[in-house]
Amino acid sequence: MAELQLIEPTELYNILNQGTRYPALSDPNYLLLLDARKKHEYNESHIVTAKKAPKNEADEFVVPYDAELECKQHVIVYDGNTRSLKEESDAISCSKIMSEMGSRHPVKILRGGYEDFSALYPFLRTQKILFMPREMDEMKTFPIEIMPGLLYVGNARQGNAAYIQKDLKVQGHINCCVEAGEFFSKEGPQLMHIPVEDSCDADLYSSFEKACQFIDSYKEAGKVVLVYSTLGISRGVTIVMAYLMNNYKWSLKEVWDHAKKCCTSIRPNRGFVEQLSKWEVELFGEKLTNIDDPNF
Repeated sequence: MAELQLIEPTELYNILNQGTRYPALSDPNYLLLLDARKKHEYNESHIVTAKKAPKNEADEFVVPYDAELECKQHVIVYDGNTRSLKEESDAISCSKIMSEMGSRHPVKILRGGYEDFSALYPFLRTQKILFMPREMDEMKTFPIEIMPGLLYVGNARQGNAAYIQKDLKVQGHINCCVEAGEFFSKEGPQLMHIPVEDSCDADLYSSFEKACQFIDSYKEAGKVVLVYSTLGISRGVTIVMAYLMNNYKWSLKEVWDHAKKCCTSIRPNRGFVEQLSKWEVELFGEKLTNIDDPNF
């Protein structure tokens, strides 16, 4: 039987928004998201792509038809506001059934349930019950959340989409594409442009300190910064990792693990990894991370 885990709203947000060419949600084996609240609550509004957790005539939770639990990468359950694995709640009861009936991975329970998640991400609420495969392929994703409510990393489309700026309340941009952005086209208080190619010979290192200062100025004011590059997996991620190393005093390995947990598709090129290793030495006076490890 798979174990139960409690996850934060930011983790579910990032799970919902993984993807490169297509959203990860378009893979039928990626996510089973179950709403364990009452039917009228589900019908009123639920988290996007969530299914109502079914019950039998004895009012006991059962596995949804065609759930294929053993194939799902993520099985996540939420109710109104469960906050602990020690509670007796609908989310806990439903999760135990999913675990006992075949989930290969830990069944995750959303801390704070629908109440907390919908307060943080109201734009991910819906009344839509059924999504067709084509709709899943075309679903609009949001940038990955690196620091909750403060720092996001995304692709060029997201960096220039008005709905992203509105829903996430983005006020500062770091554009790591060679091309100027459409949303903010000229450098100024709201934009730092680092026009470098995604190549091993490109220099991001010389921009690390300035980028950290830019993000800090927004963080201190409680304002949101979006860092973006063409695909959102190399240049933008490198800048974000440099900032996390500087802000939290984390080693490159610690930052890499955090970034990988947030965005499973990160792929900084080898030159950028070497520049981050150099940054680690500058920050800590020594090399703490072996970048020859196969994980890098």
